Amino acid sequence: MNQQFGNTYVTGELAQAAGHRVLRNTYWLLALSMIPSILGAWLGVQFNFTFFAGSPFVGFMAFMAIAFGFFYAIEKTKDSGWGVAVLLGFTFFMGLMLSRLIGHTLGYSNGGTLVMTAFGGTASILGVMATVATVSKRDFSGMGRWLFAGMLVILLAAVANIFLQMPALYLVVSVLAIGIFSAYILYDVQQVLNGGETNYITATLKIYIDVYNIFANLLSLLGIFGGSRD
Repeated sequence: MNQQFGNTYVTGELAQAAGHRVLRNTYWLLALSMIPSILGAWLGVQFNFTFFAGSPFVGFMAFMAIAFGFFYAIEKTKDSGWGVAVLLGFTFFMGLMLSRLIGHTLGYSNGGTLVMTAFGGTASILGVMATVATVSKRDFSGMGRWLFAGMLVILLAAVANIFLQMPALYLVVSVLAIGIFSAYILYDVQQVLNGGETNYITATLKIYIDVYNIFANLLSLLGIFGGSRD
């Protein structure tokens, strides 16, 4: 009985240590992934990058096709060094896609301040949610299906608004996206700690997408409510 308890305790300690190791590697790779993202965004702003600007729906579908192509490639290479290279290529692409929003925001007289505010707000959300996921005894695994359903609703609403062009719907989608992807950080970080995700490359991909969506939607809201043309 005591031996069984001792073996279980040791196994739990090893699993926890492995989870923390994967999470450390994830944070390092997440920090590294910001470099190509910033580079992609900077190049996009400098060269006024547009992606099917004349047809938002076609642009959206092309973006989804390229993104899922990267997801497939990352999944296939996640156990090798190539996985890191493909992930960084994906984050460069995502930075490029973000450049139009950043360029628009920088058109405001306080655009630089808005970008830095969005960055600081996103970093704060990441820090708070990751800390809660790390120290909390609560199990957040049950949130997965509800968060996925919420993400699908946001995706469908965003596609619908390409045609409807309703400012109110855009605002609702942005607010919901910030809330859902903030909660996703809780879920994804705890999945790593509990052994539900053991690969740091795919863990980084998930948390990067969470952070990216929070930043993009927060920046959009800041531009709408705080942008100044003076």
